[in-house]
Amino acid sequence: MSASAALATALHPLLAAGDPLYAKGVGLAVFLIVLIKVVVVFAALMVAVMLMIWFERKVISDMQSRIGPNRAGPFGLLQTLADGIKLFFKEDLLPDRADRFVFKLAPYLTIIPAFLAFAVVPIGGEVTIAHHTFELQLADPPMGILFLLAMSSIAVYGIMLAGWSSGSKYPLLGSVRASAQMISYEAALGMTVVMVALITGSLSTRSIVVAQSFHLWQWNVFRLGVVPFLIFFVAIVAETNRPPFDLVEAESELVGGFHTEYSSIRFALFFLAEFMNTITMSAITVTLFFGGPDGPKPHIPHTQWLWPILWFLVKTIVFLFIFVWLRAALPRLRYDQLMDLGWKRLIPLSLGWLLVVAGFVVDGWWGVGLSVAVVLCGGLIARSFSIGAAREEERSILPPVGLRVWERAAGAGTDGRAREPRGARGGDG
Repeated sequence: MSASAALATALHPLLAAGDPLYAKGVGLAVFLIVLIKVVVVFAALMVAVMLMIWFERKVISDMQSRIGPNRAGPFGLLQTLADGIKLFFKEDLLPDRADRFVFKLAPYLTIIPAFLAFAVVPIGGEVTIAHHTFELQLADPPMGILFLLAMSSIAVYGIMLAGWSSGSKYPLLGSVRASAQMISYEAALGMTVVMVALITGSLSTRSIVVAQSFHLWQWNVFRLGVVPFLIFFVAIVAETNRPPFDLVEAESELVGGFHTEYSSIRFALFFLAEFMNTITMSAITVTLFFGGPDGPKPHIPHTQWLWPILWFLVKTIVFLFIFVWLRAALPRLRYDQLMDLGWKRLIPLSLGWLLVVAGFVVDGWWGVGLSVAVVLCGGLIARSFSIGAAREEERSILPPVGLRVWERAAGAGTDGRAREPRGARGGDG
Protein backbone atom coordinates (compact mmCIF):
# COMPACT_ATOMS: atom_id res chain seq x y z
CA MET A 1 0.00 0.00 0.00
CA SER A 2 1.38 3.42 -1.00
CA ALA A 3 1.84 6.21 1.49
CA SER A 4 -1.01 8.28 -0.02
CA ALA A 5 -3.40 5.32 0.08
CA ALA A 6 -2.46 4.59 3.70
CA LEU A 7 -3.03 8.25 4.61
CA ALA A 8 -6.44 8.26 2.88
CA THR A 9 -7.42 5.06 4.71
CA ALA A 10 -6.38 6.52 8.05
CA LEU A 11 -8.24 9.82 7.45
CA HIS A 12 -11.41 8.25 6.04
CA PRO A 13 -13.24 7.78 9.39
CA LEU A 14 -12.35 11.34 10.40
CA LEU A 15 -13.56 12.81 7.10
CA ALA A 16 -16.74 10.71 7.00
CA ALA A 17 -17.68 11.86 10.51
CA GLY A 18 -17.90 15.45 9.22
CA ASP A 19 -19.07 15.60 5.60
CA PRO A 20 -21.25 12.81 4.11
CA LEU A 21 -19.36 13.31 0.85
CA TYR A 22 -16.55 11.12 2.22
CA ALA A 23 -18.80 8.35 3.56
CA LYS A 24 -18.04 6.02 0.62
CA GLY A 25 -14.37 6.82 0.35
CA VAL A 26 -12.34 9.34 -1.63
CA GLY A 27 -12.42 8.80 -5.38
CA LEU A 28 -12.08 10.88 -8.53
CA ALA A 29 -15.66 12.16 -8.32
CA VAL A 30 -15.19 13.24 -4.71
CA PHE A 31 -11.93 14.96 -5.59
CA LEU A 32 -13.62 16.87 -8.44
CA ILE A 33 -16.50 17.96 -6.18
CA VAL A 34 -14.04 19.26 -3.58
CA LEU A 35 -12.08 21.09 -6.28
CA ILE A 36 -15.27 22.69 -7.62
CA LYS A 37 -16.25 23.74 -4.08
CA VAL A 38 -12.86 25.43 -3.60
CA VAL A 39 -13.15 27.34 -6.89
CA VAL A 40 -16.74 28.38 -6.20
CA VAL A 41 -15.98 29.61 -2.66
CA PHE A 42 -12.92 31.54 -3.86
CA ALA A 43 -14.85 33.15 -6.73
CA ALA A 44 -17.79 33.94 -4.45
CA LEU A 45 -15.48 35.65 -1.95
CA MET A 46 -13.87 37.75 -4.68
CA VAL A 47 -17.25 38.88 -5.97
CA ALA A 48 -18.44 39.47 -2.38
CA VAL A 49 -15.44 41.73 -1.70
CA MET A 50 -16.17 43.74 -4.84
CA LEU A 51 -19.82 44.14 -3.85
CA MET A 52 -18.87 44.93 -0.24
CA ILE A 53 -16.68 47.85 -1.30
CA TRP A 54 -19.49 49.19 -3.49
CA PHE A 55 -22.01 48.65 -0.68
CA GLU A 56 -19.85 50.52 1.84
CA ARG A 57 -19.31 53.48 -0.47
CA LYS A 58 -23.01 53.69 -1.32
CA VAL A 59 -24.23 53.39 2.28
CA ILE A 60 -21.79 56.00 3.59
CA SER A 61 -22.65 58.37 0.73
CA ASP A 62 -26.35 58.02 1.55
CA MET A 63 -25.67 58.71 5.23
CA GLN A 64 -23.68 61.83 4.26
CA SER A 65 -26.18 63.05 1.60
CA ARG A 66 -23.85 62.26 -1.30
CA ILE A 67 -24.35 60.23 -4.47
CA GLY A 68 -21.44 57.79 -4.29
CA PRO A 69 -20.17 55.73 -7.24
CA ASN A 70 -22.60 55.93 -10.17
CA ARG A 71 -20.50 56.03 -13.35
CA ALA A 72 -18.98 52.57 -13.94
CA GLY A 73 -21.74 50.07 -14.65
CA PRO A 74 -25.35 50.12 -13.44
CA PHE A 75 -25.61 51.94 -10.08
CA GLY A 76 -21.79 52.12 -10.05
CA LEU A 77 -21.45 48.36 -9.45
CA LEU A 78 -18.33 48.10 -11.63
CA GLN A 79 -16.47 50.95 -9.90
CA THR A 80 -14.54 48.53 -7.68
CA LEU A 81 -13.55 46.45 -10.71
CA ALA A 82 -12.34 49.61 -12.47
CA ASP A 83 -10.29 50.60 -9.41
CA GLY A 84 -8.76 47.11 -9.23
CA ILE A 85 -7.76 47.20 -12.91
CA LYS A 86 -6.23 50.65 -12.41
CA LEU A 87 -4.17 49.46 -9.44
CA PHE A 88 -3.09 46.32 -11.31
CA PHE A 89 -1.44 48.41 -14.06
CA LYS A 90 0.16 50.97 -11.75
CA GLU A 91 3.92 50.95 -11.25
CA ASP A 92 5.08 48.55 -8.51
CA LEU A 93 7.52 50.38 -6.24
CA LEU A 94 10.15 48.73 -4.03
CA PRO A 95 11.94 50.89 -1.40
CA ASP A 96 15.75 50.79 -1.43
CA ARG A 97 15.99 49.81 2.25
CA ALA A 98 13.25 47.19 2.13
CA ASP A 99 13.72 43.47 2.65
CA ARG A 100 12.73 42.42 -0.88
CA PHE A 101 11.48 38.89 -0.18
CA VAL A 102 9.49 39.70 2.97
CA PHE A 103 8.16 42.92 1.44
CA LYS A 104 6.67 40.96 -1.47
CA LEU A 105 5.45 38.08 0.71
CA ALA A 106 3.58 40.13 3.35
CA PRO A 107 0.42 40.96 1.31
CA TYR A 108 -0.22 37.28 0.65
CA LEU A 109 0.17 36.45 4.35
CA THR A 110 -2.75 38.78 5.09
CA ILE A 111 -5.15 37.48 2.43
CA ILE A 112 -4.61 33.72 2.76
CA PRO A 113 -5.80 33.42 6.42
CA ALA A 114 -9.00 35.34 5.56
CA PHE A 115 -9.86 32.85 2.82
CA LEU A 116 -8.92 29.80 4.90
CA ALA A 117 -11.03 30.97 7.85
CA PHE A 118 -14.08 31.18 5.59
CA ALA A 119 -13.53 27.57 4.51
CA VAL A 120 -15.06 26.17 7.73
CA VAL A 121 -18.19 28.38 7.67
CA PRO A 122 -21.43 26.47 6.91
CA ILE A 123 -23.27 28.36 4.17
CA GLY A 124 -26.26 26.03 3.81
CA GLY A 125 -27.56 22.53 4.42
CA GLU A 126 -26.91 19.31 2.49
CA VAL A 127 -27.22 19.02 -1.31
CA THR A 128 -27.26 15.91 -3.52
CA ILE A 129 -25.74 16.12 -7.01
CA ALA A 130 -25.07 13.06 -9.18
CA HIS A 131 -25.79 10.67 -6.28
CA HIS A 132 -23.24 12.45 -4.10
CA THR A 133 -24.55 14.16 -0.95
CA PHE A 134 -22.35 16.89 0.50
CA GLU A 135 -22.60 19.90 2.80
CA LEU A 136 -22.57 23.46 1.52
CA GLN A 137 -19.36 24.04 3.40
CA LEU A 138 -15.84 23.79 2.06
CA ALA A 139 -14.51 21.84 5.04
CA ASP A 140 -15.90 20.63 8.36
CA PRO A 141 -12.95 19.60 10.53
CA PRO A 142 -13.73 18.38 14.07
CA MET A 143 -11.59 21.22 15.43
CA GLY A 144 -13.07 23.99 13.27
CA ILE A 145 -13.17 26.55 16.10
CA LEU A 146 -9.48 26.06 16.82
CA PHE A 147 -8.78 26.50 13.11
CA LEU A 148 -10.66 29.82 13.15
CA LEU A 149 -8.64 31.06 16.12
CA ALA A 150 -5.40 29.99 14.45
CA MET A 151 -6.23 31.83 11.21
CA SER A 152 -7.26 35.01 13.05
CA SER A 153 -3.94 34.92 14.94
CA ILE A 154 -1.81 34.31 11.85
CA ALA A 155 -3.28 37.29 9.98
CA VAL A 156 -1.25 39.73 12.10
CA TYR A 157 2.03 38.33 10.73
CA GLY A 158 1.37 39.80 7.29
CA ILE A 159 0.77 43.29 8.72
CA MET A 160 3.74 43.05 11.07
CA LEU A 161 6.12 41.87 8.35
CA ALA A 162 4.82 44.51 5.91
CA GLY A 163 5.73 47.31 8.31
CA TRP A 164 9.05 45.80 9.35
CA SER A 165 10.23 44.99 5.82
CA SER A 166 9.46 48.47 4.45
CA GLY A 167 12.60 49.97 6.01
CA SER A 168 10.66 53.03 7.18
CA LYS A 169 9.67 54.28 10.62
CA TYR A 170 5.98 55.04 10.06
CA PRO A 171 5.11 51.61 8.61
CA LEU A 172 7.02 50.00 11.49
CA LEU A 173 5.02 51.99 14.04
CA GLY A 174 1.81 50.96 12.30
CA SER A 175 2.77 47.27 12.34
CA VAL A 176 3.72 47.43 16.05
CA ARG A 177 0.33 48.97 16.75
CA ALA A 178 -1.30 46.15 14.80
CA SER A 179 0.43 43.44 16.80
CA ALA A 180 -0.40 45.09 20.15
CA GLN A 181 -4.02 45.67 19.11
CA MET A 182 -4.60 42.13 17.88
CA ILE A 183 -2.98 40.54 20.94
CA SER A 184 -5.14 42.72 23.21
CA TYR A 185 -8.41 41.75 21.57
CA GLU A 186 -7.51 38.15 20.65
CA ALA A 187 -7.73 37.16 24.33
CA ALA A 188 -11.30 38.44 24.73
CA LEU A 189 -12.30 36.96 21.39
CA GLY A 190 -10.85 33.57 22.31
CA MET A 191 -12.72 33.44 25.63
CA THR A 192 -16.06 34.15 23.95
CA VAL A 193 -15.39 31.35 21.47
CA VAL A 194 -14.63 29.04 24.40
CA MET A 195 -18.06 29.91 25.84
CA VAL A 196 -19.69 28.83 22.56
CA ALA A 197 -17.76 25.55 22.63
CA LEU A 198 -18.79 24.95 26.26
CA ILE A 199 -22.50 25.54 25.67
CA THR A 200 -22.66 23.43 22.48
CA GLY A 201 -20.20 20.71 23.49
CA SER A 202 -18.35 20.67 20.16
CA LEU A 203 -15.54 22.39 18.27
CA SER A 204 -17.12 21.72 14.86
CA THR A 205 -18.80 24.70 13.21
CA ARG A 206 -21.44 22.42 11.68
CA SER A 207 -22.25 20.94 15.10
CA ILE A 208 -22.53 24.46 16.54
CA VAL A 209 -25.07 25.37 13.84
CA VAL A 210 -27.03 22.15 14.41
CA ALA A 211 -27.18 22.85 18.18
CA GLN A 212 -28.90 26.18 17.42
CA SER A 213 -31.36 24.87 14.81
CA PHE A 214 -34.20 23.71 17.07
CA HIS A 215 -35.69 27.07 18.06
CA LEU A 216 -34.94 30.78 17.90
CA TRP A 217 -34.20 30.86 21.63
CA GLN A 218 -31.58 28.15 21.10
CA TRP A 219 -29.34 30.63 19.32
CA ASN A 220 -26.16 31.11 21.31
CA VAL A 221 -26.67 34.87 21.50
CA PHE A 222 -29.62 34.17 23.85
CA ARG A 223 -28.27 31.06 25.57
CA LEU A 224 -25.10 32.89 26.60
CA GLY A 225 -26.84 36.08 27.67
CA VAL A 226 -25.99 38.56 24.84
CA VAL A 227 -22.84 39.87 26.62
CA PRO A 228 -20.44 37.33 25.00
CA PHE A 229 -21.79 38.29 21.58
CA LEU A 230 -21.17 42.00 22.30
CA ILE A 231 -17.61 41.24 23.47
CA PHE A 232 -17.02 39.08 20.40
CA PHE A 233 -18.31 41.74 18.02
CA VAL A 234 -16.20 44.53 19.54
CA ALA A 235 -13.16 42.21 19.38
CA ILE A 236 -13.66 41.34 15.70
CA VAL A 237 -14.09 45.02 14.80
CA ALA A 238 -10.71 45.64 16.43
CA GLU A 239 -9.23 42.48 14.84
CA THR A 240 -10.20 43.61 11.36
CA ASN A 241 -8.79 47.13 11.94
CA ARG A 242 -12.14 48.68 11.10
CA PRO A 243 -13.22 52.09 12.45
CA PRO A 244 -13.30 53.18 15.21
CA PHE A 245 -10.33 50.84 15.84
CA ASP A 246 -8.32 51.64 12.68
CA LEU A 247 -5.31 53.06 14.52
CA VAL A 248 -3.02 50.79 12.50
CA GLU A 249 -3.44 53.10 9.52
CA ALA A 250 -4.17 56.42 11.25
CA GLU A 251 -3.42 58.91 8.48
CA SER A 252 -3.00 61.90 10.81
CA GLU A 253 -0.34 60.09 12.85
CA LEU A 254 1.32 57.45 10.65
CA VAL A 255 0.93 58.81 7.08
CA GLY A 256 -0.72 55.59 5.88
CA GLY A 257 0.30 53.01 8.46
CA PHE A 258 1.91 49.69 7.68
CA HIS A 259 1.21 49.92 3.90
CA THR A 260 2.70 53.41 3.37
CA GLU A 261 5.47 52.10 1.09
CA TYR A 262 3.23 49.78 -0.96
CA SER A 263 1.77 50.52 -4.38
CA SER A 264 0.07 48.81 -7.30
CA ILE A 265 -1.46 45.36 -6.83
CA ARG A 266 0.30 44.71 -3.50
CA PHE A 267 -1.36 47.81 -2.07
CA ALA A 268 -4.71 46.51 -3.35
CA LEU A 269 -4.11 43.09 -1.74
CA PHE A 270 -4.05 44.62 1.75
CA PHE A 271 -7.47 46.19 1.24
CA LEU A 272 -8.73 43.02 -0.41
CA ALA A 273 -7.69 41.17 2.75
CA GLU A 274 -9.33 43.79 5.00
CA PHE A 275 -12.70 43.56 3.27
CA MET A 276 -12.46 39.78 2.99
CA ASN A 277 -11.76 39.64 6.73
CA THR A 278 -14.85 41.79 7.32
CA ILE A 279 -17.01 39.37 5.33
CA THR A 280 -15.43 36.33 6.98
CA MET A 281 -15.87 37.68 10.51
CA SER A 282 -19.49 38.62 9.81
CA ALA A 283 -20.11 35.06 8.59
CA ILE A 284 -18.38 33.63 11.67
CA THR A 285 -20.52 35.82 13.95
CA VAL A 286 -23.65 34.48 12.26
CA THR A 287 -22.35 30.92 12.62
CA LEU A 288 -21.40 31.12 16.29
CA PHE A 289 -24.27 33.21 17.69
CA PHE A 290 -27.17 33.43 15.24
CA GLY A 291 -27.74 29.91 14.00
CA GLY A 292 -25.80 30.16 10.74
CA PRO A 293 -28.10 29.22 7.85
CA ASP A 294 -30.91 28.29 10.22
CA GLY A 295 -34.31 29.88 9.56
CA PRO A 296 -37.90 29.21 8.49
CA LYS A 297 -38.35 27.16 5.30
CA PRO A 298 -41.60 27.71 3.38
CA HIS A 299 -43.00 24.54 1.84
CA ILE A 300 -42.24 25.37 -1.77
CA PRO A 301 -41.20 22.36 -3.92
CA HIS A 302 -37.54 22.11 -4.95
CA THR A 303 -36.46 25.15 -2.90
CA GLN A 304 -35.67 23.58 0.49
CA TRP A 305 -31.93 23.69 -0.23
CA LEU A 306 -32.11 27.40 -1.16
CA TRP A 307 -33.68 28.88 1.99
CA PRO A 308 -30.72 28.19 4.33
CA ILE A 309 -28.42 30.00 1.87
CA LEU A 310 -30.78 32.99 1.75
CA TRP A 311 -31.04 33.16 5.55
CA PHE A 312 -27.26 33.00 5.86
CA LEU A 313 -26.82 35.82 3.32
CA VAL A 314 -29.44 38.02 5.00
CA LYS A 315 -27.85 37.64 8.45
CA THR A 316 -24.36 38.28 7.08
CA ILE A 317 -25.47 41.40 5.20
CA VAL A 318 -27.00 42.78 8.41
CA PHE A 319 -23.60 42.59 10.15
CA LEU A 320 -21.83 44.04 7.12
CA PHE A 321 -24.21 46.99 7.33
CA ILE A 322 -23.36 47.40 11.02
CA PHE A 323 -19.64 47.50 10.11
CA VAL A 324 -20.34 50.28 7.60
CA TRP A 325 -22.62 52.10 10.05
CA LEU A 326 -19.87 52.14 12.69
CA ARG A 327 -17.43 53.57 10.17
CA ALA A 328 -19.80 56.38 9.24
CA ALA A 329 -20.93 57.21 12.78
CA LEU A 330 -17.99 56.87 15.18
CA PRO A 331 -14.71 58.80 15.37
CA ARG A 332 -11.41 57.00 15.74
CA LEU A 333 -10.39 56.13 19.31
CA ARG A 334 -7.13 57.26 20.84
CA TYR A 335 -4.55 54.54 21.34
CA ASP A 336 -4.77 54.67 25.15
CA GLN A 337 -8.57 54.29 24.92
CA LEU A 338 -8.09 51.30 22.63
CA MET A 339 -5.75 49.54 25.06
CA ASP A 340 -7.88 50.41 28.11
CA LEU A 341 -10.98 48.98 26.47
CA GLY A 342 -9.19 45.75 25.61
CA TRP A 343 -7.24 45.07 28.80
CA LYS A 344 -9.30 46.80 31.50
CA ARG A 345 -12.82 46.15 30.22
CA LEU A 346 -13.22 43.33 27.72
CA ILE A 347 -10.70 40.81 29.10
CA PRO A 348 -11.93 40.93 32.76
CA LEU A 349 -15.57 40.89 31.61
CA SER A 350 -15.06 37.95 29.24
CA LEU A 351 -13.09 36.00 31.85
CA GLY A 352 -15.77 36.52 34.50
CA TRP A 353 -18.57 35.58 32.11
CA LEU A 354 -16.64 32.47 31.05
CA LEU A 355 -16.47 31.35 34.70
CA VAL A 356 -20.21 31.89 35.09
CA VAL A 357 -21.02 29.93 31.91
CA ALA A 358 -18.72 27.09 32.97
CA GLY A 359 -20.40 27.02 36.40
CA PHE A 360 -23.89 26.72 34.92
CA VAL A 361 -22.71 24.00 32.52
CA VAL A 362 -21.51 21.96 35.53
CA ASP A 363 -24.47 22.65 37.83
CA GLY A 364 -26.99 25.39 38.56
CA TRP A 365 -25.72 26.03 42.10
CA TRP A 366 -22.16 26.22 40.83
CA GLY A 367 -23.33 28.88 38.40
CA VAL A 368 -25.06 30.88 41.12
CA GLY A 369 -22.02 30.72 43.40
CA LEU A 370 -19.63 31.73 40.64
CA SER A 371 -21.96 34.57 39.61
CA VAL A 372 -21.78 36.04 43.11
CA ALA A 373 -18.00 35.62 43.22
CA VAL A 374 -17.58 37.23 39.79
CA VAL A 375 -19.75 40.22 40.77
CA LEU A 376 -17.70 40.77 43.96
CA CYS A 377 -14.38 40.42 42.13
CA GLY A 378 -15.63 42.69 39.36
CA GLY A 379 -16.47 45.37 41.91
CA LEU A 380 -13.01 45.11 43.47
CA ILE A 381 -11.32 45.30 40.08
CA ALA A 382 -13.38 48.31 39.03
CA ARG A 383 -12.57 50.04 42.34
CA SER A 384 -8.85 49.33 41.96
CA PHE A 385 -8.86 50.73 38.41
CA SER A 386 -10.59 53.93 39.57
CA ILE A 387 -8.17 54.43 42.49
CA GLY A 388 -5.20 53.82 40.17
CA ALA A 389 -6.50 56.33 37.63
CA ALA A 390 -7.05 58.95 40.35
CA ARG A 391 -3.53 58.48 41.75
CA GLU A 392 -2.03 58.65 38.27
CA GLU A 393 -3.81 61.94 37.64
CA GLU A 394 -2.55 63.40 40.94
CA ARG A 395 1.06 62.44 40.22
CA SER A 396 1.10 63.56 36.60
CA ILE A 397 3.08 66.65 35.70
CA LEU A 398 1.26 67.17 32.43
CA PRO A 399 -2.57 67.02 32.28
CA PRO A 400 -4.05 63.67 31.23
CA VAL A 401 -4.71 63.10 27.55
CA GLY A 402 -8.03 64.65 26.58
CA LEU A 403 -8.16 67.11 29.53
CA ARG A 404 -7.71 70.74 28.61
CA VAL A 405 -5.00 72.63 30.50
CA TRP A 406 -7.31 75.46 31.53
CA GLU A 407 -9.89 72.98 32.88
CA ARG A 408 -7.27 71.63 35.26
CA ALA A 409 -6.07 75.12 36.17
CA ALA A 410 -9.58 76.24 36.96
CA GLY A 411 -9.92 73.61 39.66
CA ALA A 412 -6.54 74.01 41.37
CA GLY A 413 -4.45 76.86 42.78
CA THR A 414 -0.80 77.55 42.17
CA ASP A 415 0.18 75.21 45.00
CA GLY A 416 -1.78 72.33 43.42
CA ARG A 417 -4.59 72.44 46.03
CA ALA A 418 -8.21 72.87 45.03
CA ARG A 419 -9.36 76.47 45.03
CA GLU A 420 -12.23 77.50 47.23
CA PRO A 421 -15.25 78.97 45.50
CA ARG A 422 -15.46 82.74 45.51
CA GLY A 423 -17.37 83.99 48.53
CA ALA A 424 -16.75 80.86 50.58
CA ARG A 425 -14.63 82.76 53.17
CA GLY A 426 -15.92 85.52 55.41
CA GLY A 427 -15.29 89.18 54.89
CA ASP A 428 -16.44 91.37 52.08
CA GLY A 429 -16.46 88.30 49.72
